[in-house]
Amino acid sequence: MKVFGVELTDELRGIVREPAALFFSVIMPVAFFALFVSLFGKFGSGGVSAGTTMLATFGAFGAISVVLMNPGIGVASDRERGWLRAKQVSAVPIGVTLAAKVVAALPYALGVLLAMTATAALTGALDAPLPTVLRVLAVLVLGALPFALLSLAIGFQVGTGAAAAVLNAILLPSAVLSGLWMPLEIMPAFFADVARFLPTYHLGRLALAQLTGGPVLTHVLVLLGTAIVASALAAVSYRHARS
Repeated sequence: MKVFGVELTDELRGIVREPAALFFSVIMPVAFFALFVSLFGKFGSGGVSAGTTMLATFGAFGAISVVLMNPGIGVASDRERGWLRAKQVSAVPIGVTLAAKVVAALPYALGVLLAMTATAALTGALDAPLPTVLRVLAVLVLGALPFALLSLAIGFQVGTGAAAAVLNAILLPSAVLSGLWMPLEIMPAFFADVARFLPTYHLGRLALAQLTGGPVLTHVLVLLGTAIVASALAAVSYRHARS
């Protein structure tokens, strides 16, 4: 645990040293949320304000952006600098290093979500009780873990610049198609048909269910399946990077 703590501290600092990852995964989601919630946050239906539901849907985008961007870019950077190869021959188990990369993204994801929560509260658009808000945040942080595994898989395959491009190419279209930025109800029917096949959609709906109720089993199963597939891809990519 002491070694893991050292690795985790190093990874937490490393995220701050990656300007591209810091901007796209931390600053940009909070800035977009602040814009949207200030314009539309006080509208709503069914007794729940738009600002509150946006905390679940746009919050899913914020959490995913952190855990999707940072581990992959960090791994790609370590590979280019030869640091990951040095880790492989060191006394520190490589699994500890990789676990630290994944876990290090979680405090930043929580920070993004707390910033969004504070923004919604300050604009008067947050009308959910504190226990419900905390449950939404917990679901978003834990539910974003499968995307961190996918990020690792990509980071083992490509360089730093390519990793940022590929991860953004996954993040932004999936966020739009999943209704994380705008409700699917106001978008073409095609978007709703595609969304059901995207894990990003299911994370947003799982978080939204904490506010409005509704079934959660399907969303949980999809995210678990995504975690299994992403774990397999990460393992295969890691073996490829070592060869």
